[in-house]
Amino acid sequence: MRTLLAVAAVAEAVTGLALVAFPPLVVELIFGAAIAGEGYVVSRFAGISLIGLAVACWPRGGGAKQALLAMLTFNLLVTLYFIFLGIGGEWVGILLWPAAAAHAILTLLFALSWWKSDRS
Repeated sequence: MRTLLAVAAVAEAVTGLALVAFPPLVVELIFGAAIAGEGYVVSRFAGISLIGLAVACWPRGGGAKQALLAMLTFNLLVTLYFIFLGIGGEWVGILLWPAAAAHAILTLLFALSWWKSDRS
């Protein structure tokens, strides 16, 4: 089972990284369709989600601490991505900055919990 989890986690991480870096290529190869506009934004968000899933599923027996690391990873990457989108100014809806702030707060809370779990 550990091998299966490791293979799946690596596959999801690679797919996630590819979606973040090269969304049109990945979407074309998987779905046979071109993307434009908001397709880039959604594809990168999906890539970030897959990276978080890969961290959560990595077979190291971390339990709650591993789930904490996965949520920390996801929230940190989403916060950075939302800030990047907001600074770019093209994809800024009314809830982008509140969502970025909420994810930033969650990132800090998960980081504090991670730090406290390492100290105990």
